[in-house]
Amino acid sequence: MSAPGTAGRPDTSAVPEAGAGRPPVLTEDHGAVRVLTMNRPELRNAIDMPLRLALAEALEEADRAPGVRSVVLTGAGGAFCSGGDISTMTRLPREKAYERAQAAQRVVRAIWNTPKPVVAAVEGPAYGAGTALALACDRVVSAADARYATTFTAVGLAGDMGIYVSLPARIGPARARQMLMLPEPVEGEAAFALGLVDALVEPGAALTRALEDATRLAAGPPLALGTVKRMFSGAPRSPLDVLDAEAGHQAGLFDSDDFAEGVAAFREKRAPRFGVG
Repeated sequence: MSAPGTAGRPDTSAVPEAGAGRPPVLTEDHGAVRVLTMNRPELRNAIDMPLRLALAEALEEADRAPGVRSVVLTGAGGAFCSGGDISTMTRLPREKAYERAQAAQRVVRAIWNTPKPVVAAVEGPAYGAGTALALACDRVVSAADARYATTFTAVGLAGDMGIYVSLPARIGPARARQMLMLPEPVEGEAAFALGLVDALVEPGAALTRALEDATRLAAGPPLALGTVKRMFSGAPRSPLDVLDAEAGHQAGLFDSDDFAEGVAAFREKRAPRFGVG
């Protein structure tokens, strides 16, 4: 169930310290913005299988919800996500390990497949899968003291959850290779300078800023924003193929209610009301 939110951060004061009986993901609506909070604070929101499945389901539900126009993804207890929960990992035969990996990829597919913008609000650690999860989002708002590290090799793994798409797209393949092979932590200010994150705020302010940005995105034209997401997804394409895709999408948007509303609002010197036609 979603409940209207009034504060900048979902209220977790009544949440017990132990994980038993507690929802792995908290859901709270702020107008047209849905905030999804990973809820294993005692383990800095390390991802186990229940959290993985619950997060995928919550993202897919946000995609289906007609009243939701954008999503904020964050973590409880002053941490974003410390990575995969190593205490739940063990050696697995290939077919079982593939099922586990696909459950993680389902989360990233949900972020990439929805036309709705997804904003990450990062406080504290974002390690391993936490880095990959943040970078899968359309915008990353980071506290200055947040820390990012692609620590997959520390347990003999190479990385998943879209890291081989999102990381080189943000910092280039050469830097991405070094960050994956020699995983040194990168703090928020350095991450911003690298282009790893999109906005830098004071510690404790990431969710507030992410909500502001997501509210602004929620007021934008949903068809156009969905097109922007689609144009940045998929395999590398030739420049001429991109021209064809741009023309096709733009032609469709010219025949949309949002475009008509945008032109009318401009002529009438008022703010547009997108997505209400």
